[in-house]
Amino acid sequence: MILLAVAALAGAALFLLRPASDAPKGNLTGSAVGGPFTLTDETGAKVTSDSYKGLWRLMYFGFTYCPDVCPTDTAKLAAGLKLFEAKNPAAAAKVQPLFITVDPERDTPAALSEFTDQFHPRLVGLTGTRPEIDSVLKEYRVYASKVPGTVPDAYTFDHLAIIYLMDPEGRPVEFIAGSTATPQTIADMLERFVG
Repeated sequence: MILLAVAALAGAALFLLRPASDAPKGNLTGSAVGGPFTLTDETGAKVTSDSYKGLWRLMYFGFTYCPDVCPTDTAKLAAGLKLFEAKNPAAAAKVQPLFITVDPERDTPAALSEFTDQFHPRLVGLTGTRPEIDSVLKEYRVYASKVPGTVPDAYTFDHLAIIYLMDPEGRPVEFIAGSTATPQTIADMLERFVG
């Protein structure tokens, strides 16, 4: 009888301590997107994926010389975060926006700082060596291909234009295509998962 009571208590404890199953699931929940990285931030400091542990990561991959898509998508990301900040400042403080370059040859820390400062005060630009960038592109399943220009430094990139939301442990949660994202859809995504 005592053994039965102990087993019942243990079962009840396990039931009560289990992870919440009602947590919202995103379109990337459980996928293999993401992974560890070592990059350089816009101040020139080395950072790793662990540097952002405990924070939700709102991530975009692009390049500062991009004439249209990257600044447009980055502006939407920043505006969406600002909407969320206005509605829920405490939760928004747990979100780290990141812009990771696909063009480390031109996107120096200084160039990234100048670019990110135009959009949001907390947006951090990340660069690295070509092997470091190639590794993070592979981990995050981001396609990027250099397109030659008419002169050597006038090249551009074809690349995947999506906004990722990663949880505080660095696990993938949701993505929104840059072409369909609006500030409101980004704010709504943040409210659903972070807020």
